[in-house]
Amino acid sequence: MSVDSIGLSADLLKAVKACGYKNLTPIQQEAIPVIRQGVDLLASAQTGTGKTAAFSLPILDAIAKANHAAKSSTTSTDENSAEEKSASGQAIRALILTPTRELANQVADNIKQFSQYLPIKSGVVYGGGKMASQTKMLKQGLDVLVATPGRLLEHLALRNVDLSQVKFLVLDEADRMLDMGFLTDIEKLLLAVKHKHQTLMFSATFSDRVKSLANQLLKSPKTISVSKENTTSGKIKQAVYWVTEERKRELLSELIGVNNWQQVLVFAGTKESANTLAKELKLDGIKAALCHGDKTQGARNKALEQFSEGKVRVLVATDVAARGLDIPDLAFVVNFHLPFLPEDYVHRVGRTGRAGKSGTAISLVSPKDERFLENIEQLIERKFERIVAPGYEFNRLEASEYQEATVKRDSKNRYRAAQEKNQNLAKKDVKIKSLSKNKTARTNSKYNNKIQKKR
Repeated sequence: MSVDSIGLSADLLKAVKACGYKNLTPIQQEAIPVIRQGVDLLASAQTGTGKTAAFSLPILDAIAKANHAAKSSTTSTDENSAEEKSASGQAIRALILTPTRELANQVADNIKQFSQYLPIKSGVVYGGGKMASQTKMLKQGLDVLVATPGRLLEHLALRNVDLSQVKFLVLDEADRMLDMGFLTDIEKLLLAVKHKHQTLMFSATFSDRVKSLANQLLKSPKTISVSKENTTSGKIKQAVYWVTEERKRELLSELIGVNNWQQVLVFAGTKESANTLAKELKLDGIKAALCHGDKTQGARNKALEQFSEGKVRVLVATDVAARGLDIPDLAFVVNFHLPFLPEDYVHRVGRTGRAGKSGTAISLVSPKDERFLENIEQLIERKFERIVAPGYEFNRLEASEYQEATVKRDSKNRYRAAQEKNQNLAKKDVKIKSLSKNKTARTNSKYNNKIQKKR
């Protein structure tokens, strides 16, 4: 479906085309008409499928048309003024909450691009940014605000922002916000959103916690899931290398060097391991930068800029960057350590293969990682071949560990298959008994009716 076919205002359509948009993605095709109906929405789609445009385009279009209508109207000027203004300037009409500052910046940048020809003011606030400059921006007034929950609560406490006129509330990456413990913050923020509003929840997964939050926040929502939950894009080539923990860095350096990979996003398990890995890669002659929670926002932005511009070949990151990074044409993602939560694997590898492009995701797995890999395989319903690279064969002890892990995995798989078989048989047995019971009841009923007729 073409972007021309959805009836965007002329200036918004002009901006969208300037950003290179020609056709709508599946999530955009399904979500935009629903949002325009004014109903609440719970939507799920894989990362990189255009979720930001799916919610921001209809919101910006609605605000632009409302502005035009207000300007054309010569009546009820005072009424409009009272509704749209607050003590701190122009009242916020659309609030978009994100879990990380990286994602907040990404969403805010997209909204600025989409609204470049519109008289719409937008801004972003997040922890780590300068409070004074954020306060000044909020006091001047905004139509659209993108924020992380913690920093927005600080501004609310200082009365720097007015949320009483919010008409559109978006929770982006809702599952991640729950994982990061923002539920209480979200509940506090909702108390400040007094105006009757439309709530839109976007999530990469539909976990039980997300569904519970949706039941709490959304009113008779429509649900959209444009792809199977917890799956990775078919455009991403995924591979698993079985290697000892001690030789992971060596194998990583070899893969980068021999294959001449120029832009590689590497996920480490902790900030400490990320620091160590970046230092060792530099010793191997591979330029690397760091992106994790201990780095200042300025340092993280600089690392991203260097990586995007090709000044460094490797960006070593922790999961803080898993959802917020948007690097055009990123070709390679490497899991140096597998994530604790299998859902985070989906988010990590989703940094590549975005917007219909191809990508490669490599996982370096040692025997102690096997349990995490099994959870990932179960989640995405895919079995990976364990590749042993030439020169990285195991010694006798390592081979024994490998064999032991393989036996455990096979044993678990057989046990799981047996459990499923028994459950299916039990269900079938219950069904047969139920049918038999119903048949017996019908027979007895017919017999009793005959007896009563004879009497």
